Amino acid sequence: MTITDQKVSNQKSHESAVGHVSGKAVYTDDQRLPAGMLSLYPVLSPHARAKITKLDCTAAYEVAGLVTILTADDVPGENNTGVIIHDEVMLPTDEVSYWGQVVVWTVGETEEAARQAAAKVIVEYEPLPAILSIQEAIAADSYHLDKRVIKRGEPDTALQNSDRTLQGELEVGGQDHFYLETHTSWVVPDGENGYKVYSSTQHPSETQVIVARVLGLPNSHVVVTCLRMGGAFGGKESQSNPFAAAAAVAAHKTGRPARVSLRRHQDMIVTGKRHNFWGKYQVGFTNEGLITAVKAELYADGGWSLDLSPPVLLRAMLHIDNAYYVPHLEVQGWIAKTNRVSNTAYRGFGGPQGMIVCEEIIDRIARTLGLPPEVVRERNFYHGTGETSTTHYGQDIVHNRIALVWTEAKEKSRFSDRQAEIALFNQTSAYKKRGIAITPVKFGISFNKTEYNQAGALVLIYTDGSIQVNHGGTEMGQGLHTKMLQVAAKSLGVKLERFRIMPTSTDKVPNTSATAASSGSDLNGQAVKAACETLRNRMATVAAKMLNLDAPEDLVFEDDWIYCRTYPSARIAFDEVVKRTYSDRISLSANGFYRTPNIFWDAKLNKGRPFYYFSYGTAVSEVEVDGFTGTFKLRRVDLVQDVGESINPLLDKGQIEGGFVQGMGWLTMEELVWNDQGRLLTFAPSTYKIPTVSEVPEQFHVHLLERAAQDGVIFGSKAIGEPPFMLAMSVREAIRNAVAAFGKASQVSLAIPATPEATLWAIEAVKSDSLTAVKA
Repeated sequence: MTITDQKVSNQKSHESAVGHVSGKAVYTDDQRLPAGMLSLYPVLSPHARAKITKLDCTAAYEVAGLVTILTADDVPGENNTGVIIHDEVMLPTDEVSYWGQVVVWTVGETEEAARQAAAKVIVEYEPLPAILSIQEAIAADSYHLDKRVIKRGEPDTALQNSDRTLQGELEVGGQDHFYLETHTSWVVPDGENGYKVYSSTQHPSETQVIVARVLGLPNSHVVVTCLRMGGAFGGKESQSNPFAAAAAVAAHKTGRPARVSLRRHQDMIVTGKRHNFWGKYQVGFTNEGLITAVKAELYADGGWSLDLSPPVLLRAMLHIDNAYYVPHLEVQGWIAKTNRVSNTAYRGFGGPQGMIVCEEIIDRIARTLGLPPEVVRERNFYHGTGETSTTHYGQDIVHNRIALVWTEAKEKSRFSDRQAEIALFNQTSAYKKRGIAITPVKFGISFNKTEYNQAGALVLIYTDGSIQVNHGGTEMGQGLHTKMLQVAAKSLGVKLERFRIMPTSTDKVPNTSATAASSGSDLNGQAVKAACETLRNRMATVAAKMLNLDAPEDLVFEDDWIYCRTYPSARIAFDEVVKRTYSDRISLSANGFYRTPNIFWDAKLNKGRPFYYFSYGTAVSEVEVDGFTGTFKLRRVDLVQDVGESINPLLDKGQIEGGFVQGMGWLTMEELVWNDQGRLLTFAPSTYKIPTVSEVPEQFHVHLLERAAQDGVIFGSKAIGEPPFMLAMSVREAIRNAVAAFGKASQVSLAIPATPEATLWAIEAVKSDSLTAVKA
């Protein structure tokens, strides 16, 4: 039997759209409180590093409504929530390792009682020397794990033989996830030594493992359910675990349900961020702008514990080439161990940090040679076959679409014409300058760690014809559940109205991977499709008998009907076949499983084929910079993104727009500031600025590459979660282009983030260099 060739019903809006806008969508902390629910509140460390010399909870116990206080002694299992290695104590015993670390949790009948009790807990400390920056970590030789190296060719020799060379460095700022819903976990004991966990987590299976570890129980005694998340962006891949574990310990100690629901300032203080990076580079190039060699050093600030820093650093190293062929390339990577929060996954997962270093190199080459940056970019694209279309880690770039999206973006944006218009404007405007830039993106899709590229699903058909879909991915607003419903509807040939998507739960689909790496639809979609195909095969055999046919493989499932492809008048309703299948005692439930094929990675050689395919995009951004304030206005954006054959263009365009704006925030305004004692100063919306609707340009054009179906992926579609984030590099380069118009400097240094203050400094530097050149 076959599925008809019609496209997926791709005009469907988000399955929870009405719930979102009406406020009826239920998140973890919106559920009806179970009887006896307790609330936890943290006591935080006021030091970046210190020895705990005294802990006195006497006064706290005088607060009415306090039930208990959790310390390390209350942990029945292992007092550790580390995910790659066990280096992350849940509650400290003798020393705190970063400012804001949770020292103890108070547990109250109400959150207010827990808060009042937390204020009365007395903790005394002996401050210890702390490492508060990457540079300090380098000086102290303080690292997590050993150095990593990826190398192709002979960069040292190639540098010596290059027409020209440059060297430089770039500091890349971090970023807070700033999801709408803060970290929240509920834990309910079932009375039989088991625990039901409701958690706002991207990785329910990992949360299950960590909670079981902390409680000293087998994984099977813990069920983790994620209803939905109000945003995550990577911040709930591993960082959810300590909060679920704390609630679990409270539930274990008291025998009552317990919840952790962080306030915004607590969430920003306690949780890890996007890794800030420090990049150093040497580059060799020809007089025509062709890159001959790059040697780079990348330092990621891991914070106090390892968390997910190794794969984040690795992805930065894998993406330092962006879209460019570098014949001789060596990149070395370190994870700095500092006394800051443990930095973690964030949209792009290290890719943006590596790619922005690459774009910095490109701009410096262009300005050194007096060439337009877009010309240097074009000349260095991966191209052809063989060596010039092979990455520095040994992966062939199949179906290279860099030139395709690049050309389309230039045409749709009228790039050349607008360059001339901007040049004319800048000649007549002394205090405001405009800039335009075009940048490409090549981003690998798959988890770095091969074993995570698998997914499961469970599809249940009931005798009334209604269908329940379970899969291992989590919904965080990105529309994954919506796409899974579309996949199931197409696979079974029925209408969407039949389906109910279920909350992600470890007792329905076990051993799942995180919803991350832009792979949610790729992996879970194939698993859902596999489960539906199993059911369809079973039903086809039954339907063939009902239609007096002998070739079930010729049956078509479409629009709630099952019929013969060569004799379409022979048809029967889907519901009738469901009932007969049940009567014939044939199962109407099926598991589906998928693993990404033909990928591998040699961790010792740092070589392999880690990505199933690449996603491509190009962005053109135009800005206007105020020379008095350093502020900028984003005037127009044109984006071309390769999404394959989109399952849902509406959702994909939403992801592209959202990812781009979030990337713009990282590069232009979201500034994390710590003081000399390691205290985070930007831990509230009043001090940490994210883009708002006023930063979104009125002219915001998103184009999906047409006729671009991808082989081997779910219905020809491509991942879309992370790639658009890096398109925002065009905004930074456009600001740099505008800054350059204030003078005639040979180079334009621009900090990340390019805040108004940083932009003003850049303008002053350009003007100063111009004056120096005139005097000379």
